[in-house]
Amino acid sequence: MRLTKPTLMPFQPIVADSRDLCGDLLQQMNNQDMARPRGLDCFPLGDLLTLPQNFGFGKMVDDFQADEIEHESNLQTGSQRISLTSVGQQPIPELLPDHSIDDVIHHEVKELGTHILVCAVSYAQASGERMQFRKFFKFQVLKPLDVKTKFYNAESDEVFLEAQIQNITPGPIYMERVSLEPSSQYTARELNSPDGKEGHLFGAVDYLSANDTRQYLYCLTPRPELYAETKVLKGVTNIGKLDIVWKTNMGEKGRLQTSQLQRVAPGYGDIRLTVESVPDTVTLETTFNVVCRITNCCERTMDLTLVLHNMPLLGVMWCGVSGRQLGKLPQNESMDLPLTLLAVTPGLQTISGLRLTDNFLKRTYEHDEIAQVFVIDEDTF
Repeated sequence: MRLTKPTLMPFQPIVADSRDLCGDLLQQMNNQDMARPRGLDCFPLGDLLTLPQNFGFGKMVDDFQADEIEHESNLQTGSQRISLTSVGQQPIPELLPDHSIDDVIHHEVKELGTHILVCAVSYAQASGERMQFRKFFKFQVLKPLDVKTKFYNAESDEVFLEAQIQNITPGPIYMERVSLEPSSQYTARELNSPDGKEGHLFGAVDYLSANDTRQYLYCLTPRPELYAETKVLKGVTNIGKLDIVWKTNMGEKGRLQTSQLQRVAPGYGDIRLTVESVPDTVTLETTFNVVCRITNCCERTMDLTLVLHNMPLLGVMWCGVSGRQLGKLPQNESMDLPLTLLAVTPGLQTISGLRLTDNFLKRTYEHDEIAQVFVIDEDTF
């Protein structure tokens, strides 16, 4: 610690919206913080100095002069030994009594676990005898960030990714960039900006304090060429990887890139039914149209029959011919099916009761709760 310059005390502002109930109280706490820099509201460094967190070593020679001083530093990890001394470094000619030599070594740590810094120094005494000594510094390297991901597979083939990023360092960090690099099968859209504008949802000061967690949301859409074969789309599990860049309060940059994120591919079964269009709101005792898309996901041609079943206590009823033959649907092909319903009960209603029968295997596929509509009674408004 003697060989390293002191650092400025970090200032960790408690960021809150001015409209929050405790906004005035938090602002008062920020103003009373002893580390708060004068004249700057949210600057991450204060006016005070603190002891450094890293370490150094030295050996004082107080009664004779040392000559031809050589030093070597190595870093031992669980899997490798790394030399930190520059190649071709020349020995230091002499070191007078009560003098010292300063040397600061920089190394980017890329491996977790126990690390041992081995520093060896050799020198020649006035008599010509060669002396040496070694120092060992053992320390643990922990993860700076904890990243957790969650996936949601939408009916429209879109995949929503939620990334939870927690700062597990002892101090605050500045989140410079959190981006998703999608795989070749997807295009990604960031959902962390309000109304698609510049900026983010986390306020004007993009700090993440120690042990705080922040959530980022992304929407991934399959590329159009993947729809040419449904079987390929079902097997797409590789989503992409997250690229996170941050800075410490002293401006030191850190970067974390995850491995390829994998999702569990949804199982569609033999037949997949999706709703391509449905109105949000309909009027009571009127008809409305929906368009359903039927996709053959099995490995053979299917001969389908459509059955519309009006279930009791439902607020919408099917209109049209039930038991209609849809014809043959080849493997990995789709057909759009326009259907008509009648709204009979006000409120939020669920569309159910659609049945598809495979005439070859005599197997019936039931599709319930495929969509919802809100039925309004204009006489009540």
